[in-house]
Amino acid sequence: MTRTIRLTMAQALARFMTRQMTEIDGKKVPIFGGVWAIFGHGNVAGMGEALYQVREELPTFRAHNEQAMAHAAIGFAKACFRRRFMAATSSIGPGATNMVTAAALAHVNRLPVLLLPGDVFANRVPDPVLQQVEGFGDGTVSANDCFRPVSRYFDRITRPEQIIPAMNRAMQVLTDPAECGPVTLALCQDVQAEAFDYPETFFAERIWVPRRVQPDVRELDIAAAAVRAARKPVIIAGGGVLYSQATETLKAFVERHGVPVMETQAGKSSLPHDHPLNMGSVGVTGSSASNLLAEQADLVLAVGSRLQDFTTGSWALFKAEGVRIVGLNVLPFDAGKHGALPLVADAKAGLEALEQKLGSWKAPESWLSTAHAAKADWMKAAKAVTDPTNALPSDAQVIGAVHRARGSKAILVCASGGLPGELHKLWPAGAPGSYHLDYGYSTMGYEIAGGLGVKIARPDDDVIVMLGDGSYMMLNSEIATSVMLGKKLTIVVLDNRGFGCINRLQMATGGANFNNLLKDAEHEVLPEIDFAAHAASMGAAARKVASIAELEHALKEAEADTRTSVIVIDTDPLVSTEAGGHWWDVAVPEVSERPSVNAAREEYERKRQMQQLVN
Repeated sequence: MTRTIRLTMAQALARFMTRQMTEIDGKKVPIFGGVWAIFGHGNVAGMGEALYQVREELPTFRAHNEQAMAHAAIGFAKACFRRRFMAATSSIGPGATNMVTAAALAHVNRLPVLLLPGDVFANRVPDPVLQQVEGFGDGTVSANDCFRPVSRYFDRITRPEQIIPAMNRAMQVLTDPAECGPVTLALCQDVQAEAFDYPETFFAERIWVPRRVQPDVRELDIAAAAVRAARKPVIIAGGGVLYSQATETLKAFVERHGVPVMETQAGKSSLPHDHPLNMGSVGVTGSSASNLLAEQADLVLAVGSRLQDFTTGSWALFKAEGVRIVGLNVLPFDAGKHGALPLVADAKAGLEALEQKLGSWKAPESWLSTAHAAKADWMKAAKAVTDPTNALPSDAQVIGAVHRARGSKAILVCASGGLPGELHKLWPAGAPGSYHLDYGYSTMGYEIAGGLGVKIARPDDDVIVMLGDGSYMMLNSEIATSVMLGKKLTIVVLDNRGFGCINRLQMATGGANFNNLLKDAEHEVLPEIDFAAHAASMGAAARKVASIAELEHALKEAEADTRTSVIVIDTDPLVSTEAGGHWWDVAVPEVSERPSVNAAREEYERKRQMQQLVN
């Protein structure tokens, strides 16, 4: 007879999480790094009591905003290269829907997080309960249905025994290299408290290790033949290189075969920035070196990249006649994009197999000479824009100051606005994972919360968060959480008094300066926001600096701070790096009374002719 233990559904869920393990560097560690929780009527009695019982094995962290706590969980998972992850639980109403944005971020970026929002009563007796969203024509509707399109797996637990198959399925998704992404289990609040005789086998310890999918023999032969035929090959390194922990494999591959590498936002730090074959960022925010080679390339080996429009220059970057793409990706959906020759495999396993097939093949020396010359030109251009001047600082100059003060060993965290483009081009990334951006969903407000998650995952590392005043205003509450938890961040706030990045895009598409910078928005009085005072009110050590020199000094001073440090500097909203970059498809109105918009439309139509439409 199967032995059982009587627990509530929430207690069973919490106990199950404590029994899930993984192996990292030969050591067994819990796969869940903890649970983020903001309690409300929909989860405090059920999940709250359950988490209290396992608090010594599974730490619970309290946040100040549900979206932010889910961002912190996602930052933790990304910093762990998806080997470990966290859960986040909320009540049933706005607390739940606050996490939808974070779910979308995780879905786009293929990052694991377990979301546990409370839900309505399964028995429906007290309907409508507080915060319940009612469907007039559908009695099964809940606000948590919003999670369906942004979850890799969604389930609603309406009976206590359903948590058994649901959690087994959840773990499969969270640990699968191809399916990996957010899992949402909507927990009906009455069911959280209902008891069931659970089989003890449900709580048996299990070790989850990522599988390495090997390439199909035929796909491998076709891919290898395409590479051998290439005269001007390039590699695009995406996030899959890091998640597969294939950085050393990539380095060995490119050094043996002489193939230049360009990095996506997710893939940056796949090779050290000073590696002679690392051409830097690619695409819309690409270096001049990468984009020059991409335009000439006759073969593109995309490793672990989902080939978003910023990477491909809206599919106008690759200009060579007959250029071929080989998509080396663990997910078939990504491997076959835009007519690519698919090579469905783990990045590390795929590169190793491809290297064996290629043997002594090497790209022509003339192509390597072109690459080295292009990189030398780019390094000069990058230095020119990051060196300080006496003018109001640009984002690029701030980036230069941060790097001079703290170096490539720091983990740089960012997400949105103009900074990701400048950082992608200009930040000299060091060790794998030292460059940490969400630029798949480009979520304003991710930065501070995501940085907190990184610091929890990498407590001994120097974590630097860079963000604009717009992102700071959207979501800054986890400064207080970082202070409370003793997880020190260095946060650099670039105050350009509005949404400077989108203002520049507005101008570039012929638009008037309207509703982006504070001065161009409807106002009677312009706000004078003291970001340093605000951060200090949440417990941070805060400074306002007036120049690049002062910024470098403050960054060095902040190293001695024992708590989160916030440094604020005013920047120019109109200046961005001219060198590098590529056209991006942002539709311009076809009809307008404004001559500047009509001129922009003519230029837009001309640039669209470069786009390649493939299946």
